[in-house]
Amino acid sequence: MIIKHIRYSHGIDDTLGMWLIDGSFACYTLEDEHRDVKVYAETRIPEGVYEIKLRKHGGFHQRYLKKFGGDFHKGMLQVVGVPNFSDILIHIGNTDEDTAGCILIGEQSVQNVTGKGYIGNSTSAYKRIYPRIAKALLKGQRVIIEIKSI
Repeated sequence: MIIKHIRYSHGIDDTLGMWLIDGSFACYTLEDEHRDVKVYAETRIPEGVYEIKLRKHGGFHQRYLKKFGGDFHKGMLQVVGVPNFSDILIHIGNTDEDTAGCILIGEQSVQNVTGKGYIGNSTSAYKRIYPRIAKALLKGQRVIIEIKSI
C-alpha cells in the first residue's frame, strides 16, 4: 500500500495536506508547521518516504482501544524511520493544538491562508481509513507513506 501525502498549504502554525491511497483520494490532513530548526512537538516531519507500522503501547493506544474496542483498534498507526523524530502517530484531531508533530486526518479542510487551518469530521475519516491500513499491516503488507510538498 502506498499513501501519497501531499502538502498543499503552508500556514504560520499549520500545514494542510491530503492523502491519496493507492492513487485514489482518501482524506485531508493537518500537521504542525515547517521549521528549519526542529522545536519539539511544534514541527512537522520532513518530506521523505517512510513506513507505517502498528504501535501497541502508549497512552494513545490505550485511549483508542477503550474508545473503539479491540475488534476495531489493533494498534496506533505510527510513521517510523523519520530522522530525529519519534512517536509520530496518525490520529484524530482538528487543529495544530491537537498535534505534537503527528498527522491528523479529516473529511473536510478549511484554509490556513487568512487564519488557522482546520480539518473536520476527523473521527469519521479515521473510522473509514484506519481499518484499511490496519488490515494491510496485519496481513504483513508493507505500508509506505511518501510525504511531499507542492
